[in-house]
Amino acid sequence: MKCASCKDKKCYKGKDCTEIKEEAKADYTKNKENLEIMKVASTIEAKYYMKLTRIEEIIEFAQQRGYKKLGIAFCIGLQNEAGALNKILSKYFEVYSVVCKVCGIDKNDFSLDKLHDSTKLEAICNPIGQAKILNKKKTELNIALGLCIGHDILFAKYSQAPVTTLAVKDRVLAHNPLGAIYSRYYYDVLRTLKGAVSNDFI
Repeated sequence: MKCASCKDKKCYKGKDCTEIKEEAKADYTKNKENLEIMKVASTIEAKYYMKLTRIEEIIEFAQQRGYKKLGIAFCIGLQNEAGALNKILSKYFEVYSVVCKVCGIDKNDFSLDKLHDSTKLEAICNPIGQAKILNKKKTELNIALGLCIGHDILFAKYSQAPVTTLAVKDRVLAHNPLGAIYSRYYYDVLRTLKGAVSNDFI
């Protein structure tokens, strides 16, 4: 599949370019949770299109699903944002939040590269720990807030509850990674890169 390069997008009008249509439909119908999530998602899109922010959509989604417990897995660099989000969500739900540095595990334990060249302890980001703590709290929906690339992958992998992303880490573009596409300069740079990204920027 090369959908990103397709100019027609006739699937929008019902065309099937695949061999998995019936298989995919079966996955929505044979798994009750899958279909219920799709129904709520479709309701929110149809009823609140261009009316709700993403935070409001998360609240609406969780309420329609009947969730009582929400989890926030956040980066320590976004602790202010996490605090604000916690205050908002706590009006509606029982909220648990876990910072990325939880457990204080030393990078030296795994021979990991350090941000600061120091012999002092530098704690790892611990997405598996974040997921395990929220699993123990039996959260019903977890929100990833500003987790680094790779850490977000591990968090989603180990979370027992469904995961939605409110923001991802992008230190260069104020946590707005699409800015690299919206900015003519960044887009031109990225479009002409050759080989490893780091080599082109050195």
